[in-house]
Amino acid sequence: MAEDDTIWDDKLHEECGVFGVCGAEAGDATALVALGLHALQHRGQEAAGIVSYDAATEQFYNDRRIGLVRDTFTKQSAIDRLPGALAIGHNRYSTAGGKGTTALRDIQPIFAEFAPGGCAIAHNGNITNAAALRHDLIKRGSIFQSSSDTECIVHLMARSIQNKLPERLTDALRAVEGAFSIIAMTRTKMIGLRDPSGVRPLVLGRFGKAYVLSSETCALDIIGAEYIRDIEPGEMVVISPKGIESSRPFMPKPSRFCVFEYVYFSRPDSAIEGRSVYETRRSIGVELARENPIEADVVCPIPDSGTPAAIGYSQESGIPFAFGVIRNQYTGRTFIEPTDHIRNLGVKLKLNVNKAAVEGKRVVLVDDSIVRGTTSIKIMQMVRDAGAAEVHFRIASPPTAWPCYYGVDTPDREKLLASHMTTEEMRQHIGVDSLSFVSLDGLYRACGEEGRNGAKPQYCDACFSGEYPLMPSDAVESGELVLDAAE
Repeated sequence: MAEDDTIWDDKLHEECGVFGVCGAEAGDATALVALGLHALQHRGQEAAGIVSYDAATEQFYNDRRIGLVRDTFTKQSAIDRLPGALAIGHNRYSTAGGKGTTALRDIQPIFAEFAPGGCAIAHNGNITNAAALRHDLIKRGSIFQSSSDTECIVHLMARSIQNKLPERLTDALRAVEGAFSIIAMTRTKMIGLRDPSGVRPLVLGRFGKAYVLSSETCALDIIGAEYIRDIEPGEMVVISPKGIESSRPFMPKPSRFCVFEYVYFSRPDSAIEGRSVYETRRSIGVELARENPIEADVVCPIPDSGTPAAIGYSQESGIPFAFGVIRNQYTGRTFIEPTDHIRNLGVKLKLNVNKAAVEGKRVVLVDDSIVRGTTSIKIMQMVRDAGAAEVHFRIASPPTAWPCYYGVDTPDREKLLASHMTTEEMRQHIGVDSLSFVSLDGLYRACGEEGRNGAKPQYCDACFSGEYPLMPSDAVESGELVLDAAE
């Protein structure tokens, strides 16, 4: 991400999205994967890779590109380079392996030849003991070709004494800590697997006679595939010409799905465990209005992620909804030299205020989260400059005070505004007339639960609570994260 990309640098970012097809018509698998990755572009925008297998030539084909899917894998020449009826793909936004920088060697899927044959792996999540694993593997003779934590899985598979690749994969993952949703492929099989806590999503679909695995249901929609079900936490499915085999190779743990998938990461037109992401976000807005009412004239979303919550806030409060802040859909990274002056214009290049909607009015601005707060300050000033009488911020998540170690690019804790400021201090820092967040219980209610359920939360909410369901071993070992002795 460019340093001048002010708006998107003040958001949390998913590490990646994965998509795979098994049993497609010859030559169609790669085109379907490219379309699926395009639908999952929001989960990773730095690079993309696809691996296919063609039974006619008995060869694996691998292509990895830096950039957006539409610029790399939507031309027929790119599709033709990856023949076969079996293919998997990966969108990358780097956390492990260097934030904001991508080398070709770090782009997934990672492919390796083992004694039983070739295998490609695409991984969404983060291995929290990757540094310790890497150190131990190198000491025992492994030679790493990338900085990706996923490569640890490959070396652990190579050392496994299991005869079949699915068993080697599960054998390797027993040494791994953290969150992982994985799609892998051999010459004849596609494998889908989630960690026992089910932190990251993975769904199963069907396209004609072919089966599909995807990070989200919206990618099934783009190819016209039928949603079958979510892969369950700790479940492994092996898809082959014989059908689907399901097993649970790990010790069971309480499910702790990432609640921020509902707040921001997933596309609003996706469904998670049968629950609409859009409806959940709208319900968060309803809870936000109940918990934090205000007298105002208009409710405006910060586009695009704040829109469903703003609709819910407006519906519950009775305050009219309006698009007071407009996003320029055609501006990616700043396209002229990023001098200090241009960096200061970064928000205006991507967002503009609809003066007619806010002038002279008491405005409620609804956003999904506050991370560093830098963008919030600039948007607040733009709205005031457009003539708003009052500016009130309502945030559709609790204060983000802790970094994520499960596959999300999060600033260091001291850069998270809520880690060292109270809500009132944040309000003064941003310069708004009022600032409120939805409570953790309110967020859970919007997700269909009665509340957080005390010491037994149903989701991973560590970025809000600081309660990590999976030990971030590398961060603790390095001193990056200090946990209370009780934890």
